[in-house]
Amino acid sequence: MLRIGIDAGGTFTDFVVLDDGGRLTTFKLRSNRANPAEVILTGIARAAANAPAAEVLHGSTVATNALLERKGARTAFLTTAGFEDLLAIGRQNRAALYDLTPQPTTPLIPSERCFGIAERVLADGTIAVSPSPADLERLRRQLAEKGVESIAICFLHAYQVPDNEQAVGRALHGLCHLSLSSEIAAEFREYERASTAAVNAYVGPLMRRYLEELAARSPYPVLIMQSNGGVLSAHEAGQHAVRTVLSGPAGGVVGAFETATAGGFPKVLGFDMGGTSTDVSLCDGKPRETVEARIDGMPIRVPMLDIHTVGAGGGSIARVDEGGLLRVGPESAGSTPGPACYGTGDLPTVTDAHVVLGRIAADQLVGGDMTLDTARAKAALARLGQSLGMDPAQAAAGVIRIANANMERAIRAVSIERGYDPRDFALLAFGGCGGLHACEMAAELGIVTVLVPENAGVLSALGMLLAPRVRDYAAGVLGHSDLDARFLPLEARARAENPKARLTRFVDLRYVGQSYELTIPWTGPDAIHVFHSVHERTYGYANPTREVEAVTIRLRATSAITKPPLTRSQPYRKGQAQPRQVWVDGASRQIPAWRREQLSSRPVPGPALVLDYGATTLVPSAWSMRIDSTGTLVLRRRGIMKNSA
Repeated sequence: MLRIGIDAGGTFTDFVVLDDGGRLTTFKLRSNRANPAEVILTGIARAAANAPAAEVLHGSTVATNALLERKGARTAFLTTAGFEDLLAIGRQNRAALYDLTPQPTTPLIPSERCFGIAERVLADGTIAVSPSPADLERLRRQLAEKGVESIAICFLHAYQVPDNEQAVGRALHGLCHLSLSSEIAAEFREYERASTAAVNAYVGPLMRRYLEELAARSPYPVLIMQSNGGVLSAHEAGQHAVRTVLSGPAGGVVGAFETATAGGFPKVLGFDMGGTSTDVSLCDGKPRETVEARIDGMPIRVPMLDIHTVGAGGGSIARVDEGGLLRVGPESAGSTPGPACYGTGDLPTVTDAHVVLGRIAADQLVGGDMTLDTARAKAALARLGQSLGMDPAQAAAGVIRIANANMERAIRAVSIERGYDPRDFALLAFGGCGGLHACEMAAELGIVTVLVPENAGVLSALGMLLAPRVRDYAAGVLGHSDLDARFLPLEARARAENPKARLTRFVDLRYVGQSYELTIPWTGPDAIHVFHSVHERTYGYANPTREVEAVTIRLRATSAITKPPLTRSQPYRKGQAQPRQVWVDGASRQIPAWRREQLSSRPVPGPALVLDYGATTLVPSAWSMRIDSTGTLVLRRRGIMKNSA
């Protein structure tokens, strides 16, 4: 059966097609933010060519865009009476501690659509007050008058006893889209649980409509990439849309880890630089996960891959601020109007800087399918340079340095700030622009190995073909000691939904008195020893004599898939590099430009360019390059003895 991986990015939508013989083909289409489904369907038709059977695996940005742009459904919030301001108050934390004029985050749901219900579950799980039928009927009329499209429900202690939430859900059934916190995030801490349910309710109707349209018009079944690195059905994604807010980037993490591991590099920092943003991640034998993600300032309490995103991509706009300093991003030119070199925009971007520096030629983008307007790019950088007292090339080099600094901070956030030394990892670069920045950034971070996969320009879409089917379950267990018994109901539910899935147990542990937890694989009491060592690596200390308590248990149900072989698909073809005038190592010089298929396992010294479909790699003079058995371009800093992987 044909399998089609799709990553809908801000500038391009990527397609990777796996046929019955295990062969991969790739292509890109320009994204359409106004109608993403149309681009997806066009690509499916091109990829499948009326194949009798196919499966579509899709990384969707619908939930992400709706959340970031605040264009979600008209949502109401129902909670225990007296807690109507829960979403507005939050944790009362200050994100910018020394900002004298902080701007509060506007809640997704305004106060006039937040309702309190006379109900109460006590901390020990006792149902003290149940919602009355009269109150529920009155509430139903109020919600109908408000014209709400979706409802988030979060009651105190519902993670332990969900009966009152379920009773309200039954009373409001059929009114609109419902999100119960006990179903979305059955975990301790009412604010994080409420926020997660609110986000799910806010983006759920849009996601459901989008998937229904896609399912109705696609001749093949559609699976959706989750933020945790697994896929789920379109129906499940419509019900649990909050699990897809990092859908596309999660595909990139899976693709990065699988390709790196196939080449013998299990410790990698993923560096995905696309057109709109850059996503970085860390894999230490496996992708790192978190349940404490925040998207646009809002906590989301579901398992996600630990991905740090910054507004630095090929389309990031360069400008001079009020103080005369050069800034790059986070604003992006997107796909429309796009960078100046696309022929419709006028503002200078990172991509335009690379064009001016000779790193991207007019006929190079997307394998030559798209011709760039180099004169327009030079004009945009000339205007920027005039504001800085520089010529276009100097201004372009400055844009690249600023973009590198922004992305280096993101890599430090997922490594040093998590207790990892980036020098112990290889940097795996992908996305359209990743290879153009990777070596320069690696040198600044002390990293000596850079990997650029064969399908670097479409690796997120490839990752979706490599992702297993995954479903996560959780239950609050604060105050309970027999964790094995508490796992049994979750396992029974998981086996009922997918009898063949492999079940893996995890538990959130902390020292008694702490406010935050670490997620540890649960293998029995021995997991406590693992907790101490992870605590030491993360925070710099551990106290084995101190009492440890469990807060939440987690269960992951994983259904394995047959993965495509990750071997070199482009056979070696002997040929000569083409000379090109390129700005590298602080000066403009003539260097060779190689096609990837012209390189072998024999090391070749830099400086050089390596050209691929949808991606370009810059190799500075201090680096050498070779192709390994998986088709990955392996770059090493010469004269450095330390092995980074």
